[in-house]
Amino acid sequence: MTVLYLIVIGAVAGYLATRIMHIKADPLKTIAIGIAGALVGGFILQVILTVAGLLGGIIGAVLGAILLIWIYQAVTAKK
Repeated sequence: MTVLYLIVIGAVAGYLATRIMHIKADPLKTIAIGIAGALVGGFILQVILTVAGLLGGIIGAVLGAILLIWIYQAVTAKK
């Protein structure tokens, strides 16, 4: 089922891409372009999400650390 899904999605993506870029290609080339585009696009999206996720984790960790320092200073200043 995965291969069939990849072919169908590749055909649709290839059709749309060849129409947007004004390229005339036969159905086999259109499907190949779509499948290759899906692989490249999926890889790029995965890298972007990984970097964004890592960056989001770092930002969250820094904000959490700042909050803990603020709480620590508030508690120890009263003593």
